[in-house]
Amino acid sequence: MLSIEEGQGGAVVMVGRLDAAEAASAQAFLDRVKGTVTLDCTGLDYISSAGLGVLLKTQKRLLGANGKLRLAGLKPHLLDVFTYSGFDQLFEIDRAS
Repeated sequence: MLSIEEGQGGAVVMVGRLDAAEAASAQAFLDRVKGTVTLDCTGLDYISSAGLGVLLKTQKRLLGANGKLRLAGLKPHLLDVFTYSGFDQLFEIDRAS
């Protein structure tokens, strides 16, 4: 299960699991964001390849409009997923969170 909503300061907050079952609803939400967006992943416990695809599609769209998707609060095991997949090179990741 995934909860996704706007948080403080325009950040997008994700809580739960971003997997194939939740990818479509997450994409629908992220399709509405504009500019530079911080995705607060503090409450994100799991991401699948489908979830990575959602973030990649959003990043490509935002970069095309001079924005970007920043990731903050990734748990160590999720940071590992981004590192091993090379996605840490595609996103600005705030490692201090």
